[in-house]
Amino acid sequence: MNDEKLLRRGLIGSIIAAICCFTPLLVVLVAGAGLSALVGWLDYALFPMLFASLGVVAHALWIRAGRPGACPRNAIVIAVATLSLLLFWLQFRYALRISVGAALAVALYGFWLSRIGTAVHADES
Repeated sequence: MNDEKLLRRGLIGSIIAAICCFTPLLVVLVAGAGLSALVGWLDYALFPMLFASLGVVAHALWIRAGRPGACPRNAIVIAVATLSLLLFWLQFRYALRISVGAALAVALYGFWLSRIGTAVHADES
């Protein structure tokens, strides 16, 4: 799978998870299907899905930048698990802040990777 497909799938997963986490859309759909008992447990699946999707985006950005440095896969897995466990431990009190912080961290990582790529290409010239 190339970096464009991986990036696109990670972004789509992040957007879907964010919409389902922060709007009542999924609650209405689940209740409409007669599965209201699952509504209380949705956050335990949606937030880790959001963080995992952001991790896929971060990995795709690393591949797109030409794989500078060591593979960030282990750090991404640890970050996803840590953020998920942190939210569970805090009982989702700071869910919005933590989610926005994770998204900003991925955006800054992508910016940093693009700056490194620009610097490396300038040095090659």
